[in-house]
Amino acid sequence: MKINNYLPLAFASLASAQSLTEALSSQNATLSSLTALLGTQESLLQALSAATNITILAPSNDALATFLNSTAGQAAATDPGAVAALLTYHVLNGTYPPSAFTNASQFLPSLLSNTSYANVTGGQVVKGMLNGTGVALTSGLLAQSSVLPAVLNFTGGVIHIIDTVLTVPQSPSGTAVAANLTSIAGALSAANLVSTVDSLKDVTIFAPSNAAFSDISSALGNASTEALTNILTYHVVQGVVGYSSILTNTTLKTVNGGSVTISIIDGTVFVNSAKVILPDVLVSNGVVHVIDGVLNPDNASAAPNPTTTSVAFPGASSAASDIPFTSNAPTPSATISSSVVNAATSGTSTAGGGRAVETGVMGLGALFGVAALVMA
Repeated sequence: MKINNYLPLAFASLASAQSLTEALSSQNATLSSLTALLGTQESLLQALSAATNITILAPSNDALATFLNSTAGQAAATDPGAVAALLTYHVLNGTYPPSAFTNASQFLPSLLSNTSYANVTGGQVVKGMLNGTGVALTSGLLAQSSVLPAVLNFTGGVIHIIDTVLTVPQSPSGTAVAANLTSIAGALSAANLVSTVDSLKDVTIFAPSNAAFSDISSALGNASTEALTNILTYHVVQGVVGYSSILTNTTLKTVNGGSVTISIIDGTVFVNSAKVILPDVLVSNGVVHVIDGVLNPDNASAAPNPTTTSVAFPGASSAASDIPFTSNAPTPSATISSSVVNAATSGTSTAGGGRAVETGVMGLGALFGVAALVMA
């Protein structure tokens, strides 16, 4: 782990304890927008100033301007609840200096615990890990943020300046559509399971890709609602949020009463015979792992084969022009960039790349106005 590059900047921070407002003011050229926003939040500012053992992920001026000119930012500017959720999601429960990050993924709990936005015990998390010599963060919808070099120490912990506003994780159904997992989104709709799955607490969902559904389309064409429900609930584990960093060779009980077998082979995670091809998609009530096969509750003994894709439905065949259930999938309100999905799959990062910076003055004013209502 390369920490040396951070040391001069860490020593450049004030060695003596300083208040939160002093720390923010010391980076006024970069954090004036956030400082102004917090200035409208007297109660929140007092709470953060008095807190101990926290890490604040502070969006830069450019990050806030870009966010407030986005569709998500404009929506947040009219929703007090969303503003409160967004602010608390940027505060981590614990002190995480640069030296706390490694090449392994860590899932750091935030202060976002409002169950309307985060139905996860201990608070919604942010994924953090080293990316070269810097720290990369992943939030909802696989949104990528980079931690900028300056490290600010204050009496309650540390402040990291980030180049992109974090995205509060969305519901499993909304995230599936945004990730173009239209087969499972449509299947959940066809089985009337959308609200059920979205409302569960502390879940791990193994979401088959569209190609996985297509591979067994002949087995699903005439499936009854009962059979489809049995298959879909076999992909959901409740009571365990199985981030990739904690998954081990084990079995997990699924919502339909069955069990799936987790196998770690040469660093790759398998669920029964299906391979995890995109891990750790954060959702409002846990985590989703995209897999390359549909799990079969009647074939729970299906074993992984690292050299080839296994199909858990014997005799099933695909129809090249037919991706099941997509006609039932809703139109996405947000989308995950295919480049981000590809980067996440390959283990690289696109954090900080290719964003246009806009002024955001009107959006910022609207956000200030809404934020003032949140803590009043």
